[in-house]
Amino acid sequence: MELLFRDTPDFSSRLQAMLSREAYSQEIAQAAEAILQQVRLRGDEALCQYAREFDHTELTPEQFLVTEEEISQACAKVSREDREAIDLAVAHIQDFYGRTLPKGWHDSPRPGVVLGEQFHPLDRVGCYIPGGTAPLVSTVCHTVAIARTAGVKEILVCTPPGGARGIHPALLYACRAAGATTVYRLGGVYGVGALAYGTATIPKVEKICGPGNAYVAAAKRALYGTVALDLVAGPSEILVVADDSANPAYVAADVLSQAEHGSGREQAVLVSPSRAMLEAVRGEILRQAALLGRQECVQKVLDQGVFLVEARDLEEAAQIASQYAPEHLELQVSDPWALAPKITAAGAIFLGSYTPEPVGDYVAGPSHVLPTGGTARFFNGLTGDAFFRRTSLISYDREALLKEQPALARLTAAEGLDAHGNSAAIRK
Repeated sequence: MELLFRDTPDFSSRLQAMLSREAYSQEIAQAAEAILQQVRLRGDEALCQYAREFDHTELTPEQFLVTEEEISQACAKVSREDREAIDLAVAHIQDFYGRTLPKGWHDSPRPGVVLGEQFHPLDRVGCYIPGGTAPLVSTVCHTVAIARTAGVKEILVCTPPGGARGIHPALLYACRAAGATTVYRLGGVYGVGALAYGTATIPKVEKICGPGNAYVAAAKRALYGTVALDLVAGPSEILVVADDSANPAYVAADVLSQAEHGSGREQAVLVSPSRAMLEAVRGEILRQAALLGRQECVQKVLDQGVFLVEARDLEEAAQIASQYAPEHLELQVSDPWALAPKITAAGAIFLGSYTPEPVGDYVAGPSHVLPTGGTARFFNGLTGDAFFRRTSLISYDREALLKEQPALARLTAAEGLDAHGNSAAIRK
């Protein structure tokens, strides 16, 4: 855990080092690309090899698919309370995205010209669901349910096979409740590669969505163009801005909420103009961390991924937060709605002391698939329109074309593209 006070001589350099983090190293990128190359060349054979090597599971291609019977058997093991919680999350997500789906339109901005857009849902998408260190049931809801709301016909889920324990029953229940059409027990880079390239057993998808560890993030970036992507979402992170009105116990609990994911590359940052708050939260983090179950995971992040940063005031805290561009940003300040507009880059903003980040992970509605590693400066979180094709609509009548033809002729001549100009000029 690092304490960065403004009066320390190396404050600026240490702050800059924190801000310039990378989602993954070059070594991870190279390892991911090597796996992808084997999946592309060897297909199912490579998938069997990597299931054995990385997930300690012997599979034949016929066993990649989780059958409907297996899903039904798993669903029967899920308690009524867990089913109701999953159903609630799915309902909230579908309600939120039902309000935000794009709608076709057309209008006439000038005489004789009609412009507009039309939207059609994608035919087949792949949702990657992490499951190595924890079965991310919530990620099923926050990907599959959105794709289903958008009207995607085929929704393929890939998730790690789970070794001897198999895939967690609640995760499979969530697949059914959210609307997945197919589930495959394939994890990590090789699972993402199977979705992107297709094999004799796995159909190729048009788009891959869902978060993952640093290796999955590197694989997704390498696959850009082979398949469409939602964003590059790597190890989780949180930044909390807190003033003297915040409860140090709440802040510490939220910092620790992202430390337990398990890769050791997660980050958690507190920025506050109050040195007393920083010191109080530090003590609370140490106290609460000792009570948590996933000690090994948490300790890795405490050792190298937790930063407590002193800011001059809330204005500077907002600037630091925007530069960091966190996946999750909490504003535990006296007037969070006044501070929120000053944040220019964040995956999601959680306002007030009673809006802990996990409500967004599970039940609030907006997807928890969010940009990490500073990519919130140019990526957005997963949205409903991510599952649509957008097409422009353009219509001119004769008079409108003749009116704009002189300008078109000048522009095509400037580019030396006379055939372009002629296609308009020929229409007298």
